[in-house]
Amino acid sequence: MKNHNITYLSLGTNQGNKLDNLQNAIYKITDDVGTVLKISSVYKTASWGFDSNDFFNICIQVTTNHQPKKLLEILLAIESDLGRKRKETQSYTDRNIDIDILLYDDEIIATEKLTVPHPKMLERKFVLVPLAEIANTIIHPIEKKNIGTCLQNCTDDSEINRIDKKLEKPIPLSEKFNYIAIEGNIGAGKTSLANMMANDFNTKLVLERFADNPFLPKFYIDKERYAFPLEMSFLADRYQQLSDDLAQLDLFKNFVISDYYIFKSLIFAQITLQKEEYKLYRKMFDLMYKEITKPDLYVYLYQNTERLLENIKKRGRAYEQNIEANYLQKIHDGYKSFISTQQKLNTLIIDVSEMDFVNNAEDYQSIIKQIKEA
Repeated sequence: MKNHNITYLSLGTNQGNKLDNLQNAIYKITDDVGTVLKISSVYKTASWGFDSNDFFNICIQVTTNHQPKKLLEILLAIESDLGRKRKETQSYTDRNIDIDILLYDDEIIATEKLTVPHPKMLERKFVLVPLAEIANTIIHPIEKKNIGTCLQNCTDDSEINRIDKKLEKPIPLSEKFNYIAIEGNIGAGKTSLANMMANDFNTKLVLERFADNPFLPKFYIDKERYAFPLEMSFLADRYQQLSDDLAQLDLFKNFVISDYYIFKSLIFAQITLQKEEYKLYRKMFDLMYKEITKPDLYVYLYQNTERLLENIKKRGRAYEQNIEANYLQKIHDGYKSFISTQQKLNTLIIDVSEMDFVNNAEDYQSIIKQIKEA
């Protein structure tokens, strides 16, 4: 898992629909930066350093795995996406959105483009008042005093008023879901996506232990001989792994992401087993399936066969190199049939055939957005 850092951001606006500006910025920060943990009340203040419309200001607490330099880049991009046009001037100007990094854990940063803690924050009530509301006891790393004390010592005598409007805190994935299962055909990218999401959302990760299965290389050489022991060993291992890992959901309500769901055992068994073998296998499967925790969200990554074959070749597992297109099509048909019959399963199908979510951040964020909206 990546280290998750706590940052406090100041947001301000004095143009257009100011509440919408702040809310849209919060949504973008949730999508691109991390989970918004706290949002202060909205405070109205006169413009600072120039005569113009009043500002609406807030502070938010965010958990993020982005380092400060990258965080600054993302925030500047969010400002631009929301319509801010920066002017080549050192003087204060109107703005539809302004996002500043106030604190980043207890770090002290001084670079050409970024200074943390923000060098002006202790001089401004429109920053300290909302910040003290959500971080009163947090220690300023240079002053060595908590934010509440810094506010008491602030010499800014400008008027600041809390308005009777509240902004919405986006619901994080960890509160929407306890268990997400990510599925897909061989080479669809389910393990890559599960790993990326586990890193970004600091979740428990459950990965299929296919590499340890001694029957798998033999199966691709002689399918008829090794199909039954392969499928039975997979079923037993998946059942044990999911039973052990998902049992903690009841105890601690941990957020779990897995790169498989036990029903894939039945899908592959239908393809690989003979009729009598499948009957016996199905009896064992039905007994186990009743005991397994069902996912809150089942994500199926669809990838066309041509891309699947490219991905399989690229990752270079020797025993997979002879997989044929018709075998992959049978697997997809199996998943399609399963999804169509599971009316009580909360299912999200995402076509990733034209995506490269591992290397393209926009593709990855598109998938995350669909999952959040599921």
